[in-house]
Amino acid sequence: MASVYVSIGTNIDRYTHVTAALDHLQAFFGALDVSQVYESEAVGFDGDNFLNLVARFDTQLPVAELSRWLKRLEDDYGRCRDSEKFSARTLDIDILTYDDLLGDVDGIELPRDEVTKNAFVLLPLSEIAADVQHPAYDRSYGQLWADYDKAKQKLWSVDFEWQGQAISKAS
Repeated sequence: MASVYVSIGTNIDRYTHVTAALDHLQAFFGALDVSQVYESEAVGFDGDNFLNLVARFDTQLPVAELSRWLKRLEDDYGRCRDSEKFSARTLDIDILTYDDLLGDVDGIELPRDEVTKNAFVLLPLSEIAADVQHPAYDRSYGQLWADYDKAKQKLWSVDFEWQGQAISKAS
């Protein structure tokens, strides 16, 4: 079994899409570790704010098959593949890490470059994987977040309930 971390983001019908993503991931993969849910301004375009979080699960699917499964889930919730790279999203789920694989694996760059570039990825990842080492930097995600320039992006936690449990509280 591989340990996988994925980022989940949406800025269209946000609470519905985050809930749907978590429900489908849990139904298919089983137990999830889930970060708090964060709101952030759109990056790369003018648009509505996003909700973002990170989830961890175990899978036997190879990287390419997992990527296809996640893309089908995005498509099932109206993801438009014809739009510009930086645009509104119903659901965006990206593989951040897959065990400690490093480099191009089946056309997927691992760990995903966004991990160290975007606060909306690194902060939630550091919450649930603080002691896990980034395979390229030989530093933990907790250490990477501690050294991150937090003035680069605005980010705040929001109230969010999933399956009757508060998984996130507004900051």
